[in-house]
This record gives sequence, C-alpha cells and structure tokens, in this order.
Amino acid sequence: MAHESVWYSRPRTYGKGARQWQVVRLSRVCTHRAGLIRKYGLNICRQCFREKAYDIGFLKVCIVSD
Repeated sequence: MAHESVWYSRPRTYGKGARQWQVVRLSRVCTHRAGLIRKYGLNICRQCFREKAYDIGFLKVCIVSD
C-alpha cells in the first residue's frame, strides 16, 4: 500500500480532523474560526466568550480556602 492511500484511511471521530470536512464551523458572533468553544452548543470564539460570558449567564467563581 502506498503512503497516500493509508494516510486518511480511518475516519476521524474526534478533534479538528473530524470537523474540518463537515460544514465549516464559525463563531456565531464574529465569524472567527480559531479558538472556538463548542461546549454546550455555544459555538463562540474565546474572545467573544470573554466579552459576552456574563450576559449569557456564566459567572466567575473564586474559591478561597483558609
């Protein structure tokens, strides 16, 4: 078998390789592709998440142990 026929012979089920052949994922807010937060179906780039996190309902929690 040649190297070219083996390189992508297995389907990717995780990571960026699994998503690059599907519909291109963009941030809902700014159409940026890098640093995408996909958890909970957010699909927001990390910069926009930092700006909009409080409006969405995320709170920063600081646990201080004495």
